Amino acid sequence: MPKPKPAHSRPTKNKLTKGKAQISARPPKTVAEPRRLKAKPSRLRQPRQQLHTIKLPSAWCITKKTADLLWGNKKLFGAIALVYALLTVILVQGLTSGVNAVTLKSTLQHLAHGDWQALLSNLGIFAVLVSSAASTTSPASGAYQFLLALITSLAVIWAVRQRLSGNKIRIRDAYYQGMYPIVPFILILLLICVQLLPFVIGAKLYAIVITNGIAAHLIERIFWLALFIVLALWSLYMITSSVFGLYIVTLPDMAPLTALRSAKGIVRSRRWVVLRKILWLPLTLLIITAVIMLPIIALAASLAQWVLFLLSMLGLVVVNAYMYTLYRELLNE
Repeated sequence: MPKPKPAHSRPTKNKLTKGKAQISARPPKTVAEPRRLKAKPSRLRQPRQQLHTIKLPSAWCITKKTADLLWGNKKLFGAIALVYALLTVILVQGLTSGVNAVTLKSTLQHLAHGDWQALLSNLGIFAVLVSSAASTTSPASGAYQFLLALITSLAVIWAVRQRLSGNKIRIRDAYYQGMYPIVPFILILLLICVQLLPFVIGAKLYAIVITNGIAAHLIERIFWLALFIVLALWSLYMITSSVFGLYIVTLPDMAPLTALRSAKGIVRSRRWVVLRKILWLPLTLLIITAVIMLPIIALAASLAQWVLFLLSMLGLVVVNAYMYTLYRELLNE
């Protein structure tokens, strides 16, 4: 009878070879490498992403597009300017003129001798007329003038947007349908007024120190002039983006803060380029107005103020059309 094997008996040769084969089949253990932290990409070393790669058209091209738009719809925008002029005469200015150009010209003619002095006197009359055009006789008339300019600007912006989209509109539609964003429009205007405070403060300080003789030496005058320039550039830098918020906020269901963020985005990394194109507009309008007004002052001084009044009414339409065209060019990129 075979004896039972004890439980603690050693494995046979076949079991040993099988166990060795299983051990040898296992992959050899590798020495674990020390852990290394992944280096995060440095923000300073990354090249700044250029959001706007297409070059903006020149100010002259934008001016030409604006002129083509206004001339192609001259009846529409001429009627808006005419309504603005009539309401200004009724509510703000009246039929009386503030400055008598004929009397002023006759006074300066006695002092002028020669063609150059006559030209300088006409330029002086033009400067007086331009400075008096923005003045109002009372606070009530100033409030009316602001309200009329606001309403006309909204009408022009709505009309320009519709015409650029190819929609046919009537004059009354610009006033009926273009007035709904008046509250957000006013809020952004108030922000622009706040952003103009550095410019106003700098101008007041410079006028005080020069008028009262506080800055007596040349170095002191240069210092105060440099301070005024820095404050003025600061205001212009802020306004460059905020002014486009006026046109973005007229879109349907657009909040003022969203419009300001969008305006800041479209001028990012090219704010000074956009500022040059904005400053081109008042310079061009001033030159065109002077070219029109100087012959009228020389030949028919009695009509000078009324011609300047009509040009100022058209100027508001041109300003809004130009700025909206520039805004569309910024969006095309």
